[in-house]
Amino acid sequence: MTAVRGTKGYLAVEWFRSMPISVKVDVYSFGIVLLELICCRKNCEFELNDEAQMILSDWVYDCYHEDKVELIVGGDEEMLGDMNRVRRFVMIAMWCIQEEPSMRPSMKKVTQMLEGVIDVAIPPGPSSFISSIQ
Repeated sequence: MTAVRGTKGYLAVEWFRSMPISVKVDVYSFGIVLLELICCRKNCEFELNDEAQMILSDWVYDCYHEDKVELIVGGDEEMLGDMNRVRRFVMIAMWCIQEEPSMRPSMKKVTQMLEGVIDVAIPPGPSSFISSIQ
C-alpha cells in the first residue's frame, strides 16, 4: 500500500476510501488547481462568511448549474469578456474532479479539451468534498 501523499484539498477520494490508486488521482488534483486558477482562490476557505462558498468545487458547480458562472470570476473584466472559455474550463475541471476515477478523463484528453481540439460534454455534478472524505 502506498502512503498518502499530497496537500489537503487536492487529494482524490481514492486516498480516503482505500480504493486503488492510479494516474487519475493526478487528474483530480489538476482539476482542483484549474478551479483555483479560474477563481483566484483556494479550494477550501473555511473563514468565508458565506458557507455555500467555503468548498470551491461545490460553489463553482452551483454557479455553473444555475448559469451564474460570471460570479466565480468576480470583477475580472478580461475573464468576463471570454465567458465561453471560462465555462469550458469550468466544465473540464468538473470532469477532472469526478468522484469515480473511471469518469475522469486522461490528461491527454484534458489537454485536448483545454486546447479546443475536442468538445467538452456537460459534466455530472461532483460529490461534496466533505462527503467524499467521510
